[in-house]
Amino acid sequence: MSQDMLKIVCAVEEESRAYILLAKQRATNAAKEAREKGEATVDSTIAKARTEVAHLLRASDQKAMESAKELASSTANKLATGQARAERRLDSAVEYIVERIVKS
Repeated sequence: MSQDMLKIVCAVEEESRAYILLAKQRATNAAKEAREKGEATVDSTIAKARTEVAHLLRASDQKAMESAKELASSTANKLATGQARAERRLDSAVEYIVERIVKS
């Protein structure tokens, strides 16, 4: 009878070793799968961030171009106004000088 008990104990020990080995394999596989999913999530997040940054850069470039166009237009208007004023004053100055020379 003790030999039968010994065989049962040995069988249970062997079964326990098999369960432990299976549990270790499952844990290793789960860790590997989690790492792969984590890396995929990080890669996906990086790709999304790059896309968003590119979009923001395009939007800021567009805004900068619009601002530059508005500034150029405003500057051109101010320049035209200044030139017209200078021409009016030039005409007055020429008249004044001619008048002074002729009258002298």
